[in-house]
Amino acid sequence: MSADRTPDHGASAERTRLAWRRTGLSAAAVALLAARPAFAPHAGVAFWLIAATALTGCAALIALAQRRVAGLGAHPRQPGRQAITAYALITCGFAALGGLLVLL
Repeated sequence: MSADRTPDHGASAERTRLAWRRTGLSAAAVALLAARPAFAPHAGVAFWLIAATALTGCAALIALAQRRVAGLGAHPRQPGRQAITAYALITCGFAALGGLLVLL
């Protein structure tokens, strides 16, 4: 990099912010797909519980993403270790729900 150019630190924060928003939107899509079988005519209580759990997980993921976006906008920026760990655990829960949904 030449001496007259400086790196743009704001662009990396903006990309991270947009990535968190995209991840929240994809979590909403996954939750809606997991809740879809609950609206079938033959759906039982298990399908309703899976749908409720998926939608609750989606709400938690979106809340975490919003919290992380707010942390990126703070000065100084706050580290996101706890939010990232919680996000990973909830995503693993989504994978377990998907496996349970396939088995039913």
